[in-house]
Amino acid sequence: MQVTLGPMKFGVWIPNCRHLATPDIIRRTAVRAERLGYDSVWVSDHVVVPNANVANFGEAIFDPFITLAVAAGATSRVKLGTTVLIVPYRNAIVTAKMVSSLDALSGGRVILGIGAGWVAAESAMLGVPFDERGVMTDEHLRAMQELWTSAAPAFEGKYTQFGALKFEPKPIQQPLPIWVGGHSRAALRRTVAFGAAWHPINRPPEELRAGRAELGRLAEGAGRATAPAITLRNDVRVLRPGQAVPTSAHAGRVLAGEPSALIDQIGEIAGCGVEHLVLEFLSEDGRALDEQMDAFASEVRPAF
Repeated sequence: MQVTLGPMKFGVWIPNCRHLATPDIIRRTAVRAERLGYDSVWVSDHVVVPNANVANFGEAIFDPFITLAVAAGATSRVKLGTTVLIVPYRNAIVTAKMVSSLDALSGGRVILGIGAGWVAAESAMLGVPFDERGVMTDEHLRAMQELWTSAAPAFEGKYTQFGALKFEPKPIQQPLPIWVGGHSRAALRRTVAFGAAWHPINRPPEELRAGRAELGRLAEGAGRATAPAITLRNDVRVLRPGQAVPTSAHAGRVLAGEPSALIDQIGEIAGCGVEHLVLEFLSEDGRALDEQMDAFASEVRPAF
């Protein structure tokens, strides 16, 4: 199938956690993504791993901002994204500083994907009241936007207060793009309030269509001129004859098949309005990851 919709952008998830999380694979993946023409590279965020979640995240997780700084230094073009930063885990002022510094030092390449978090045990270990994570996320985002945009920042909230200060550097991008993860109604509301895009993971076409319609309704109700864009992070495997789909650490729909089947699957989600697809390649080792990236770039992406 030759897709005739507008061009879709593609990103690559850098394995900063789970079994491929090594310094060599992290650097090599970022460089390879840029060389192969991908549009962006992405990392996940967890600070600690509760023992009950080792199967989800692995034991080692590299910090998202440090990882993206390494990627920024090894590349010159690809966007640098978090998929997603768990906002209430960190002080809002400190997070704002890290984001603005990375954007300034990388030449304006940051996309801040955000979420409120879902692991209650991790939140407790970091001193974050789990039941308050949503309101904390909203307030932190407002505080960060004040720091990024105001010449004389001042803010008075429940969790963050500041004033009579200078905050530099500002992000190069004004506004700095925020993509909101999750697929709950709260996530869609937060997308309309703060986001340039909605950024769920592994959602099937019917959920993407429903989310797109709801975003349109919410945007109209909020007086927003245009609805946020639709983006997606998805587990992906380019299969060869006889290969089985590997196990995913995530719930939801895996995109898997030989190149022609993948083109059909991605064409369907493009028809749902998805403009930027972040690919988490399901690979058993670093060599398989390289092969997956090569195969997708040469056999699937040209259709789009």
